[in-house]
Amino acid sequence: MRTKEQYIQGLSKMRRNIYLDGELIDRTDERQMDCLNTIGTTFEEAARPENQDLCTAISHLTGERINRFNHIHQNTEDLHMKQDMTRMYCQKVAGCIQRCMGIDATNSIYNVSYEADKSNNGSTEYHENFKKWLTRFQTEDLVGCCAQTDVKGDRMLRPADQPNPDAYVRIKERLSDGIVVSGCKVHISEASVADEVLVVPTRALRAEDKDYAVAFAIPGDWEGLKQTVTIRNFRPRQHFPRGFMQGATDSYMIFDDCFIPWERVFLAGEWQHGGALALLFALFHRHSYSGCKPALGDVLLGTAALAADVNNIQRAPHVREQLAEIIMVTELGYAAGYTASDLGKPEVFMPGQGFIPYGPGSYIPHSIYCNVGRCLTGEAVFREAEILCAISGGAPATFPHEGEFVNPETKDLLLKYTTRSPHMSAEDQAQLWRYMEDSLCSTASGAARLGAYHGGGSPIMEQIAITTQYDIESRKKLVRYIAGMSGGDREALS
Repeated sequence: MRTKEQYIQGLSKMRRNIYLDGELIDRTDERQMDCLNTIGTTFEEAARPENQDLCTAISHLTGERINRFNHIHQNTEDLHMKQDMTRMYCQKVAGCIQRCMGIDATNSIYNVSYEADKSNNGSTEYHENFKKWLTRFQTEDLVGCCAQTDVKGDRMLRPADQPNPDAYVRIKERLSDGIVVSGCKVHISEASVADEVLVVPTRALRAEDKDYAVAFAIPGDWEGLKQTVTIRNFRPRQHFPRGFMQGATDSYMIFDDCFIPWERVFLAGEWQHGGALALLFALFHRHSYSGCKPALGDVLLGTAALAADVNNIQRAPHVREQLAEIIMVTELGYAAGYTASDLGKPEVFMPGQGFIPYGPGSYIPHSIYCNVGRCLTGEAVFREAEILCAISGGAPATFPHEGEFVNPETKDLLLKYTTRSPHMSAEDQAQLWRYMEDSLCSTASGAARLGAYHGGGSPIMEQIAITTQYDIESRKKLVRYIAGMSGGDREALS
């Protein structure tokens, strides 16, 4: 496995194809370092002996020990470990660890490529191609991102009906040695700092949308690929640094007549499997949220409790109620993910069929509980910010800049007038308000809040999945029996 330094060194050798505010930048540009340090944590912690079981796994392809972020889930324990690993990492960096995009994409393509080959009666080699790619991905300990969301154009039109045929990434041309793709993927986390980009469809497809049923993997600096990046950093600290400075990036990824050789193609026109791949990636990613969102809840709870301490309102009944609300959402989200892990099988839910065997035998988390946990925690994002705002008051929004606390003209006066609690040092109180300014009032925190709400699918998508997959009819039959109505069934829930 690689070190953080080797990861960054590898990025430094890649071709420049990333634009930031009109400037062509290197991947190791200083403005990307907070993000690189965040992802770098996944290399540092995996190297610690005490984290071996949590952060590493044995590859089922090579028998070698690999980073768990590059692993294919072989059993329910792997699903549990992935969830707990994600929670641990997101606690340490106080935000998104970003590397979950790779593990969720590889697990979804691993299953769908197998099913596509099976339905093609062996005329394609998508799964073998993917396993060869995955072996290198694991052996070289690469960082992968997943490019799923398309620009979508007119939201009321399906892909093939769009006036702009590139509103969804599509196969523009088929050649003897590969395909040419065109289009744009948006909101792609960590793309500017990823070794490899995994591309998957974004929605269910029809037969006439077959050119949009495409999946492949390419290096982030591939010819024909351009990125425009948005970098989300907190305000730099000069005098009073944070314990950890989290960073993140998102890219618009433009595929400009981009050639993909067949050995890197894992789906090409199989429209039924395109929709399955879109849904399966979303499912794995929603399972990841049952690790990261509880971690963010842990951080938010600690922040709210410390703000209550500083304001000396920790015993107020409304504060207790608000802290309890954060705890309940946090742990219910985790419990839903844990249950999804525990009920995981090599099965997926198919409309009209229920749960059926799927893939070559790797484990898939239970879809109902993945969606319940993701929806519950996603909908709570802005409510949790409201709680933090209510407990803290206005201090995070107007707190003086750190330079005023080293200026001899203002330092002692400000420490005097910003101190609220006699039980915490003035310096620690000031540091908390600086952190809360990052958490509540910064551009980075605002963007992260939208990401926490929409990432992995907006709550409406989880609600659709829950209501279409849940067995509502049996519950109706149960109540018909209890109420003495016709058509009742006392065995409906047995």
